[in-house]
Amino acid sequence: MVFETVLFAIAAYMAGAIPFGKIIARFVAQIDITKRGSGNIGATNVARELGTKWGIITLLLDMLKGFVPVMLFSYLFSQAEPWNETALAGIGICALLGHMFPSSLRFRGGKGVATGLGVYFAFSPLSCLCSLVLFIIIVMIWNYISLASILAVAAMPLFLMLFGKPQPLIIGSLIMALLICYKHKVNIQDLIRGEERRWKDRKGKDIGN
Repeated sequence: MVFETVLFAIAAYMAGAIPFGKIIARFVAQIDITKRGSGNIGATNVARELGTKWGIITLLLDMLKGFVPVMLFSYLFSQAEPWNETALAGIGICALLGHMFPSSLRFRGGKGVATGLGVYFAFSPLSCLCSLVLFIIIVMIWNYISLASILAVAAMPLFLMLFGKPQPLIIGSLIMALLICYKHKVNIQDLIRGEERRWKDRKGKDIGN
C-alpha cells in the first residue's frame, strides 16, 4: 500500500504539472501566456487575455488535474487501511503542488485555485459547492477574483468540519488553503494598497467565440 501511494503521489504531481493554460494559449492564439497579463498560467489570466470561453476551458481542465488523481486512488483503494484518508489528502496536496511548482516551467506555476477546487470536490462535493457559492457572492459584491478565491479556499476546511468529514481531509484542505493564500501574497498586498485589478477591468478578446 505504501508503494502504491508513493506512485500515486508522483503521478498526481505530474498530472498537476500539466500547464493547460500555457498549452491552450499557444494553440489558440500563438502566445506565451507566461509573458502576458499577470504572467500566470491559470484560468483567470487566460480569460483576461483570450476570452471567457478559453478561461472556462482552462478552469475545467485544471480542476480535473486535482479531481482525477484523488478519485482514482479512492476508487482503487477504497477498502484499504484506515490511513487511506491521509493518503487521499497527501495525493491532493501533490496535485496542487504540481500545478503551483511545475518542473517544466522552472517551478513557476499557477496559484492553484482551480486544481485545489478539483481536489476539494473529490473530498466533499457539498463542501465544495458551499465554497463556490461564497466565491460567487464575493465576486458579485466586490468584483475581485483574488479576494473571492482567498476567502473561498480559506472557508473550505470549515465547511468540511461542518459536514463531519474525516480529520485528515480537514488538515489536508487547510494545508492546501495556506499554499493557495501564499501564492496570492502579491494579490493580498495589492488589495491592502487598493491596487488590485477588478474582474470588470479584464481585457479578454473572446478569441474563437
